[in-house]
Amino acid sequence: AGPSGAYGQPQPFRFERLTAAMNAAGTLSIFGLLVLINCDIVGRSVFNRPVRGTTEIVSLAIVGIVFLQLPNTLWAGRFVRAELLHDVIVLRAPRVADMLQAMFHLVGAAMMAIVVWATLPELHSAWEIGDYVGSLGDFTAPTWPIRLITVVGSACTCLTFVFLALADFRRAAGKTT
Repeated sequence: AGPSGAYGQPQPFRFERLTAAMNAAGTLSIFGLLVLINCDIVGRSVFNRPVRGTTEIVSLAIVGIVFLQLPNTLWAGRFVRAELLHDVIVLRAPRVADMLQAMFHLVGAAMMAIVVWATLPELHSAWEIGDYVGSLGDFTAPTWPIRLITVVGSACTCLTFVFLALADFRRAAGKTT
């Protein structure tokens, strides 16, 4: 077991390093988009020559960034959620709160598994037919890398939900993690 996340559960060390690296790649991608968009603005305004493909790259990159950063965001406890009811239950019945939290995490794992299952054929299709965005002769970018990031990011998020659910069940059973 490796470092603990915001929920205090140990996560397998190699997996934690993978999700941290994915998060860092997402952060670097944001910086890259910032540079690209500013270059496009300067190119349009000063030289009357925009950077070709900026719109296509930005639209693809945003999706990729989200899926790169999802597992680490979940692990760090930074997913947006309403905790009012959960906080009340924790005070009155901590084990019940742990069981409800485990159920929440299992539902999240199931949802991410559905995303993986639904996007795998899209990845295969994009790879096989050479799907791209843009227009021939001007700018094109393949879509398969973003579809791959979607599959990998969803799978890692699914596993993160499973790790969290297991830790919740252990706490609910009165065992320490």
